[in-house]
Amino acid sequence: MADETPRRIGELARDTGITVRTLHHYDQLGLLRPSSRTPGGHRCYDSSDVVRLHRIIVLRSFGLSLEEIGQVLDAEPDQDAGELVRHQLAVVEERIRQSSALRARLLGVLAALESSAEPSTEQFLHLVEETMTMIQPLTPEQVGKLIESRRAYAGGLDDAELTTMGAERSRRYDELSQHERDELRERLRQLPLPAPEQPS
Repeated sequence: MADETPRRIGELARDTGITVRTLHHYDQLGLLRPSSRTPGGHRCYDSSDVVRLHRIIVLRSFGLSLEEIGQVLDAEPDQDAGELVRHQLAVVEERIRQSSALRARLLGVLAALESSAEPSTEQFLHLVEETMTMIQPLTPEQVGKLIESRRAYAGGLDDAELTTMGAERSRRYDELSQHERDELRERLRQLPLPAPEQPS
């Protein structure tokens, strides 16, 4: 990693938004032990600790308990960080798509209400459907299908098309309000891991 300077626990808390108390708790549970300590006994975290912390937070956002996270870390201590980021990205993109669709639907209904026009029953049915989609967490099977679908789609694109897709992804995210982004982050905290592949 580019920045190899160890961080004291207070610095890590500041840079990540995670409380010192939480980091202490992770240490006590054996989830995230600092790689070193200062002569005065202060915890210091290096780049590998930061990568492990990211993994813990992502697994937590998928709905795993701390006990389950410990089991995953013990079973796969060297999981590819890129694979986890790709997994996280697939879930985020799906939530952005759902948020954008719901936002467009809400704007249409609101425009009808403000113009004194009565929105149709069909519009409200769509609102109910899309709101329920946002409320319900994705199942592990759905998350797995999202990842496979994204891999298959991206695999058929050339460099120019991948650049265009990335720009469109950024544009859609930028269109979300701060409240919608906060809602998106909250939804991500409730997401599960995809079901493990069964050996053939």
